Amino acid sequence: MNILNNYGLTERFSNEATLYSDFLLARVIAQYRGLYKIVTNFGEKQAEISGKFRFDTTELAKFPTVGDFVMVTCDTNNSNAIIHHVLTRKSVFLRTAVGVSGQAQSIAANIDTVFICMSLNHNFNLSRLERYLSVAWDSGATPVILLTKADLCQDLDEKIFEVQRVSLFSDVITLTIFEENVEQKLEKHLKTGTTSAFIGSSGVGKSTLINRLLGEETIKTADIGKADKGRHTTTGREMFVSPFGGVLIDTPGMRELGAYTADFSKTFDDIEELAGKCKFHDCTHTSEPGCAILDAISNKTLDERRFENYRKLKIEAGYDGLNAKEIEVKKLDRMFKDVGGMKNVRKFAKEQRKRK
Repeated sequence: MNILNNYGLTERFSNEATLYSDFLLARVIAQYRGLYKIVTNFGEKQAEISGKFRFDTTELAKFPTVGDFVMVTCDTNNSNAIIHHVLTRKSVFLRTAVGVSGQAQSIAANIDTVFICMSLNHNFNLSRLERYLSVAWDSGATPVILLTKADLCQDLDEKIFEVQRVSLFSDVITLTIFEENVEQKLEKHLKTGTTSAFIGSSGVGKSTLINRLLGEETIKTADIGKADKGRHTTTGREMFVSPFGGVLIDTPGMRELGAYTADFSKTFDDIEELAGKCKFHDCTHTSEPGCAILDAISNKTLDERRFENYRKLKIEAGYDGLNAKEIEVKKLDRMFKDVGGMKNVRKFAKEQRKRK
């Protein structure tokens, strides 16, 4: 039996792995400060990256993360396996790296669903939710919003309406502390061969929820602290096989999620549409006549808080003043900056076509 099939292995990764016949295919299932836990068809093993990989890799985001399929060598003794290559990711959830200017950090890779967890008490924050949604859509995965601790919410219907209004393209699921049928509410997202990551602030119940889905107390949880802010209980990132199909990734609570790159077309589709109706194509939406966004704010059809959050995220991601096409070019330049940006990629492709 192929153990990796239980860990979301697909034909795509199996085929790419054949390019590295001298190595063994594995998946990263946990990460702890530079060390990794991997699973191969021969079981689990601790791993580290090769010296050559470390020397050649200048970007934090390109180092292995939980969910990556990697090519490794394993000795027969008890030494660590060595990671030599990371296979091409189909999706990756990025955040701005803490303490490292101009770099991104990978939180999870090759994920199909991002469960954005937000509790319906002191943690409730629409601007934070919009931030998570923008980063999640950009990752290549599909975000699903989990509103936890619904039993502690005094104005549940109003809160749900507010969330649905800013997340038209995402499923919204409410959960309570005493939820008995969690798996039924999430079953359409938990399928064999899929990978789901649970993202959110500390204390929103990510680990508790995963424990419920696993049917046992696999992940340690802590009592809620003052002001219901919770405490960090997950210190690394770890993957678990779900009895309902697929695998689940638990991530540490994030006080801040820096938007290194983001997708505004779904999270802020209303604002993007309004921007296209402004009188001037280079409208800054500050004081220009004929600005559709300022008009919408004035007549209360657009929440000023939402627009300010949109503008803040654009500045943070380095997209301020760019249109949709220019943003995509900037994303591609970031992706291919190791080879001189997208212009060099196009030049290389053009030369290859001439040689054929």
